[in-house]
Amino acid sequence: MGAVQDRLADAARVRERRGTVRTTRVGPGWEEDGGDRLLDLASNDYLGLSTDHRLKAAAIAATERYGTGARASRVVTGTLPVHTELELALAELTGQPAALAFSSGYAANLGILTALGGPDTLILSDQHIHASLVDAARLSRSPIETIPHSDLAVLGDVLANRTQTRAIVVVESVYSVLGDAPNLLDAAALCAKYDALLVVDEAHGIGVLGEGRGGVHAAGLAGAEHVVVTATLSKALGAQGGAVLGSTMLREHLVNTARSFIFDTGLAPAPAAAAAAGCRVILAEPERVEALHRVASLIASSCGVDRAAGPVQSIRVGSPETAVEVTERLRDEGILVGCFRPPSVPDGISRLRLTAHAGADPDRLLWATALITSMLLERP
Repeated sequence: MGAVQDRLADAARVRERRGTVRTTRVGPGWEEDGGDRLLDLASNDYLGLSTDHRLKAAAIAATERYGTGARASRVVTGTLPVHTELELALAELTGQPAALAFSSGYAANLGILTALGGPDTLILSDQHIHASLVDAARLSRSPIETIPHSDLAVLGDVLANRTQTRAIVVVESVYSVLGDAPNLLDAAALCAKYDALLVVDEAHGIGVLGEGRGGVHAAGLAGAEHVVVTATLSKALGAQGGAVLGSTMLREHLVNTARSFIFDTGLAPAPAAAAAAGCRVILAEPERVEALHRVASLIASSCGVDRAAGPVQSIRVGSPETAVEVTERLRDEGILVGCFRPPSVPDGISRLRLTAHAGADPDRLLWATALITSMLLERP
């Protein structure tokens, strides 16, 4: 056991040295580690809401009123008034008829596909969907077809020639690695034509697209009977948890069939209240979303890459070793960036992942992107 513990301790020290273990968050776009102030171009707190005084106050008030945990599954005694408040706020933000909150975005994605899937339901998943959706599709007992990234021609052909009675198409409104967005209108039209359900993961879309109300709302699809939204509350909303949004009938079905809802303790009061407050802030302050897009455009232009639809701007690098080396050198210079490389990326390409934050300082960004560009130019 001693050797195993030593290896685990060594691995923890490596993670901390590489910047994956943080000690203090000091504000939007900044982290503090052992007295060092680090420019954060890696986290998903797109709008800076995780440190917003209104979200913190809401979390504290909920903790004082309800305690630190929900104490049970929501189908037993774990549903609290704060969960209802959150679900109403999410529905208002996204324009959906109803919402059901889960303990995480991962659990929400597991819940929807396992509750709706089955041997006679074909799941057609985009090549770049999140791992939680991949796992959910596998657990659903459904036959699965992987569609080349955003290839509507292939999607339509598979839908038209399927042998299964039902079909579920799974996409994201903004993809986390490339930062690009699919054509939701055309995808929804194909689903309507071929009697399929479209599930859109808005993890990176809510708080980002369509004045912060998400890609489905921006496309005019909010409330469409054949479109379902899943979301995480841990990115632009600055909290924790997940949700599925759609019709009231769908919500009722999930309450009774989604195993990751039924057999899980309810979302804790503090993040539920914080996320509800985050919804209200986004609706009241669209200028935050505008600022986020200005920062994303600045990162893309100064790094010489095409502007992606969302906060994530990706820069292709050479080998996985190069990606890790540059990431570590940037950490030594006080800059945190994401490092995506095989086998965790669907296309096998290594990238630096630079994330925009609404409150970022333009001068510091220009300094950081100039340094990133120079380091990459040094490499063959």
